[in-house]
Amino acid sequence: MKLKKDFCFQSDSLVSIVLPTIHEVDLFRCFYPVFFHIQMLWELVLLGEALVVMAPSPAESSETVLALVSCISPLRFCSDFRPYFTIHDSEFKEYTTRTQAPPSVILGVTNPFFAKTLQHWPHIIRIGDMKQAGEVAKQMKVKKLKNLKTLDSKPGVYTAYKPYLNKDEEIIKQLQKGVQQKRPSAAQNAILRRYFLELTQSFIIPLERYVASLMPLQKSISPWKSPPQLRPFVQQDFMKTLEKAGPQLTSRLKGDWIGLYRHFLKSPNFDGWFRSRKREMTQKLEALHLEALCEEDLQQRIQKHTEVEVVDLVLKLKDKLSQAEREQLPVRPGTLSRLRSHIDAVILALPEDLQGILQKPPMS
Repeated sequence: MKLKKDFCFQSDSLVSIVLPTIHEVDLFRCFYPVFFHIQMLWELVLLGEALVVMAPSPAESSETVLALVSCISPLRFCSDFRPYFTIHDSEFKEYTTRTQAPPSVILGVTNPFFAKTLQHWPHIIRIGDMKQAGEVAKQMKVKKLKNLKTLDSKPGVYTAYKPYLNKDEEIIKQLQKGVQQKRPSAAQNAILRRYFLELTQSFIIPLERYVASLMPLQKSISPWKSPPQLRPFVQQDFMKTLEKAGPQLTSRLKGDWIGLYRHFLKSPNFDGWFRSRKREMTQKLEALHLEALCEEDLQQRIQKHTEVEVVDLVLKLKDKLSQAEREQLPVRPGTLSRLRSHIDAVILALPEDLQGILQKPPMS
């Protein structure tokens, strides 16, 4: 069973709670009809390419789409995906029109009508009835899209896409051997999931390392200045880091990694990933700024300021406290309690009439 982490807040500390999810897709069973092409499918999903899965039933369509989306985990798939798309969906006209390129979405369909209406899509996976993986799958070549004309087209991958990375024969042999030796389905699934995980991690680690270098040094954070900004992501600078610290450090695969990264940096998955990382790092800077404020002797500092300046300080500190609670900033335990104490102490140093105003709870 897959475990998922959720979080709750208890006073100032972050408490991690492990919640089980109800269902985990059997990757090997889903990819078995096309498992000679799993690496290419991983690339297509990673790059957010428009993909159609044509399956015999809604269950097989849905499971295959969910398997595709999960194959780039722990990277989050940031485009749209429809496990079971029908002619009654509101986007039917948008997705079947030939006047514009298909959007970045993965569709799962069963209606034979789609074999014609979605024939212009760049990548189509056609699967037959899912077997119990009890026999060795036959080697299938990638088929050209023009061959997908009839309703009885054979199972396979129909695309003109050329993978950036060389094919990994080892994982294919390992899975084939498992089929021949009647290895349990759960074990085959675990092998494939681990393979995808390691492949994705090898790809994402150089990006994580570069983005971490965009973080300002902690010594540059001053409690009396706005938190410093993250340095911008410069594609050329990132590409330079790949020569010495690229995926070749953790992956045995050869190929055009540079080309794969260039394509990925234009994809919705990169945009979603970078937005998330930027938000996390900005919140970390805000948290460090807040912690630096709490280390200051505010009582001594307000001696040198006018009442107006002290009131302004109180309002700013209250804003910082509200932001920390609202955004659940990753501050050290006890930080918010110390900030509240600082605010209360500064208010008490003011005349009584101002104390009454500043101690009133904010209007909701």
